[in-house]
Amino acid sequence: MATSWQLSGDYFENCSCDVVCPCLISTNAQLTSKPTQGACDVALVFHIDTGKFGDVRLDGLNVAMIAHTPGPMADGDWTAAAYIDEQADDKQTEALGAIFTGAAGGPMAAFAPLISTNLGAKKVPIKYQVDGKKRSAEIAGVMQMAVEPLPTMREGGEMWAATGHPVNPERLVLAAGVEGSTFSDHGMHWDNSRRNGHYASINWSGQQ
Repeated sequence: MATSWQLSGDYFENCSCDVVCPCLISTNAQLTSKPTQGACDVALVFHIDTGKFGDVRLDGLNVAMIAHTPGPMADGDWTAAAYIDEQADDKQTEALGAIFTGAAGGPMAAFAPLISTNLGAKKVPIKYQVDGKKRSAEIAGVMQMAVEPLPTMREGGEMWAATGHPVNPERLVLAAGVEGSTFSDHGMHWDNSRRNGHYASINWSGQQ
C-alpha cells in the first residue's frame, strides 16, 4: 500500500560558486554550466515546520545534505552525504531518509540519479535559525553556515528567481554566504563565505 507524505518549512543552500551560480543561470539546459571554481561544494539545509509521512509526524525536524560535484552538475558523479536531526526517532529517521534520498518521490528524486558516491547519513544535533532574512545552521564540529539576501536597490528587498529548482521551482531568493560559512567532514573542508546562496520556503508532497 502506497504511503503519502507532505511537508512544509524552510531551506537554504550555500555553494562554492561565485554569485550568481552559473548552474542555475545556464545558457543551455539547467545545471549544464561549469561551476565557477571548476567543481562545486554545496550544502542544503532544511527545517520542517509541519510534516507527515503516512502517520509519522515530522514537525520541527531538520535535515542537512552536502554534495561535491567534480564538474557541471548535470554530468553527475556527485559525492553526497546527509545529516539527520538527532531528535528523530527510528520511524522519523526512516521517513526522512526516504524523502531526502528521493526514494519516496518528490523534489529530491531529481537529484538521486546524479549521485554516484553516497557517504551515508549521520544522526547529529542540527540547529536551524531564521533571523529576519538571514538563515543559519550549525552542526557542532561539522558545519557553520549562514546566508543573507543580496542587496537590492530597495532597502530590505529581495531578488528572487523562478529557476525551476526542484526545491522550490517558483521562488528562490538570491543570497550569499556570510563570513565563516564552513564545512568540514568526510575529508572535505570548505569555506563558502561570500559565495553563492539561496533560500526559499518549501512545500513538498509525494508517495512511496
